[in-house]
Amino acid sequence: MQPRNMSMSGVVDLAAVKAAQEAKAKAEQARAEAAKQGGGGAVSTASLVIDVDEAGFERDVLQRSTEVPVVIDFWAEWCEPCKQLSPLLERLAAEYNGRFVLAKIDVDANQMLMQQFGIQGIPAVFAVVAGQALPLFQGAAPESQIRGTLDQLIQVAEQRFGLTGLTVDSDAEAGPGPEAEAAPAVPAGPYDALLEAAVQALDAGDLGGAVQAYKNVLSDDPGNTEAKLGLAQAELLQRVQNADAQQVRKDAAEKPGDVRAQIAAADLDLVGGHVEDAFGRLVDTVARTAGDDRDAARMRLLELFEVVGSDDPRVTAARRALARALF
Repeated sequence: MQPRNMSMSGVVDLAAVKAAQEAKAKAEQARAEAAKQGGGGAVSTASLVIDVDEAGFERDVLQRSTEVPVVIDFWAEWCEPCKQLSPLLERLAAEYNGRFVLAKIDVDANQMLMQQFGIQGIPAVFAVVAGQALPLFQGAAPESQIRGTLDQLIQVAEQRFGLTGLTVDSDAEAGPGPEAEAAPAVPAGPYDALLEAAVQALDAGDLGGAVQAYKNVLSDDPGNTEAKLGLAQAELLQRVQNADAQQVRKDAAEKPGDVRAQIAAADLDLVGGHVEDAFGRLVDTVARTAGDDRDAARMRLLELFEVVGSDDPRVTAARRALARALF
């Protein structure tokens, strides 16, 4: 079976923004509850790779994914590519040292889970982040590709859901000594309250309030990644909130030279998950305009790059296309 890349757009596309914000809030609540109960301490290296079955899936994968990304390796004893991929994933789990947990699922013994994930062939690798499942890749992919996918997963988990991984203690198997003291609680970050206010505003449909909350963070900390991403998303959702989608698309089709019409249509494209269409529309607009019109299309395109994320390959490709259009 040849490796087949699988998109991470379920995390990136704005159709899932509200669900992502809700998942982040739930993850934070679950971590707070675990801290109250004395959980959340250091884990052993051995616990970074676990065998999971249907009975333990909710506990070992769904609940664990509120603390750390869980990568799922669907395998079987008879699967030859699995014998190459599984040891590689286990080695990477140890090397990444708590940035993700590897859950191994034998598909022969867990047919229901295989069906629920819609798996057509193995090996197949998925991830669950804050309770949300997303496909990563299928087949015995090369190590460089796997590392790139894991790096992207970890970045998304941290930026979108606040999951920074687990603390690993290589001596944790022995357990704490009698003199061990409870680890001090980690203080809340200086902008946690404002970021939480933005999430609550989004949940309530108050996009203006979310925009202002993110701006409040950025006024003191212009480099805050979470606030920059949240602001770009909230402003986009605010722009399309009351738009007549049918009229916007009609105007864009009938008035190809109308920059405002093309910008409005690009916003709708992105919210609908049509990332390449949004980028392509604005690159084409930049190429055929000049002056203020060109600047308006270029600036909106840069704003949409912020929404999707600079590491996304679609952004990289669009940046190259924009450079060609400009120069």
